[in-house]
Amino acid sequence: MTPIDSEDPEIQPTPPYAPPAAATLREAAALEPSPAAQPVETRILLFILMGKQGLRAGWSVALFVALLLLFMTVIGLVFTRLHLIDPKAHFTANSAMFGELMPFLAMVGAAALVALIERRRGNLLAYNLLDPRGAGHFVQGLVGGFLGLSALIGALAWGHWLTFGPVALSGAQIFKFAALWGLAFLLVGCVEEGIFRCFLQSTLTRGLNFWWALGIVGAVCLRLILTGKGNGIWGVYILAAAGLIPCLLLHLKRAESSGFWQAAWVTSTLFGYIHTGNNGENWIGIFSAAAIGFVFVVSVRLTGSAWWAIGCHAAWDWAETYFYGAADSGNVATGHYLTVNPAGTVFWSGGTDGPEGSVLVLGVIVLFLVALVAIYSRRKPAVVNDPTPALAAE
Repeated sequence: MTPIDSEDPEIQPTPPYAPPAAATLREAAALEPSPAAQPVETRILLFILMGKQGLRAGWSVALFVALLLLFMTVIGLVFTRLHLIDPKAHFTANSAMFGELMPFLAMVGAAALVALIERRRGNLLAYNLLDPRGAGHFVQGLVGGFLGLSALIGALAWGHWLTFGPVALSGAQIFKFAALWGLAFLLVGCVEEGIFRCFLQSTLTRGLNFWWALGIVGAVCLRLILTGKGNGIWGVYILAAAGLIPCLLLHLKRAESSGFWQAAWVTSTLFGYIHTGNNGENWIGIFSAAAIGFVFVVSVRLTGSAWWAIGCHAAWDWAETYFYGAADSGNVATGHYLTVNPAGTVFWSGGTDGPEGSVLVLGVIVLFLVALVAIYSRRKPAVVNDPTPALAAE
């Protein structure tokens, strides 16, 4: 995993807010009691909780995760009482939509509260979503996701590792399920990108060094060693190992972009880790999930926001699950348009994992990375979110 050179002035972040004037800071400092005048207990507590950029990143993440789990529990109970979700339901558009609406609402509520506590200007948008070109990047991501998955399906069909079956829908059902699955996978894109490429990437960038990143990645791998099952977990190990040397070199060089890429290493490893619980996953599918997570981080760096990643993620899943009717992480949807079936060896076809479990998916991921660099590396993003909490106006 080779980090993109961030020294190119064309892609340097542009702070989304103007720094407060020196006079304003002096006036604010005059109103605050000097550290020496504060009780020892207060100074110790402030040192533990606060850093140079406000609330320490670790506490921000811990607070976000705690609120996310709390809100998901409450919303889950409400949705269950209203019979909107059923843990035993098949992979249908309705079950997927309400199943993703629950973490979406929880994520928005948790991130909003943390942003309020951190006094972030732009609130939720401050987490890698401030982008005047966001709509355009989102649409471009939609197109890229559909084309990327179609290229993978085409390659599998060309090699006879995938066969097409009959069209499964007709008439108005085509548009009905297209819309339902479109909404469901838009929520999937928002939730997974919102957690990993928005909140975690933004927050960890401002508070992570190599040793903290190594500790987190090591803890994830240790947990898999102790509790993980199946060969899919090797996908996480491979991604974790691939990021070790590049991140260490950035740390030793004291590169200004080091924090961003250390965070990318952590969020991509975690993204692969959460997919190990899916049905029918193999190590290629897990590694490809982690690798595409890294590509999405690169898109944040190059476009200035996570909107491209959200669009690409949603369109990829929609094309795979609804349009082509392939297995998605081992799950075949009810109400898909076309029908495809794997053929041949699992290494090439993906087997029960679906197209994402085929080794050919790695070529598509490389194409995504090359296309992103070719299209966006010479365009200066209008806004790249600064992870530093802004001072609220008095």
